[in-house]
Amino acid sequence: MIVVSNTTPLIGLAIIQRFDLLCQLFGRIHIAQAVYDEAVTHGREEGGAKREVLTADWISMHHVQNHSNVNLFLNELDLGEAETIALAQELSASWVLMDERKGRRKLSQLGLPKIGTLGILLKSKQTGLLPVIRPDVEKLRQQGFSISQSVIDAVLHQAGE
Repeated sequence: MIVVSNTTPLIGLAIIQRFDLLCQLFGRIHIAQAVYDEAVTHGREEGGAKREVLTADWISMHHVQNHSNVNLFLNELDLGEAETIALAQELSASWVLMDERKGRRKLSQLGLPKIGTLGILLKSKQTGLLPVIRPDVEKLRQQGFSISQSVIDAVLHQAGE
């Protein structure tokens, strides 16, 4: 399984101290240079994503080869999202980890499977890695993650919480 991640799921899971779920669920995670830069080079240490990405030997950083695709995507997306989607296409990703609405819309248009931070928490509960997810969802909201109440309600309903 090939999984490519954008920055926000990395930050979100690091903030709530659930970064390890990525490795447990997916094994190896691939990130584009722009995502590495957002999380590490320009990242703040408070959230822990910088430290987590630097120390995770199961994260592979890649330079995107198709710069034309990146430039095309930049009409609608930021650099991290554009490089994530281009890398996902190059690697024929099984999953793309992305929370941003515009990026998720583009992934749908391209037929690329996506999952966000809440979906990762839900999948973790469904596979027995977490007994409950409500506390983690609440922590994300408290840390300023913009998640609509309808999405939270839907995910918690699917989780049986």
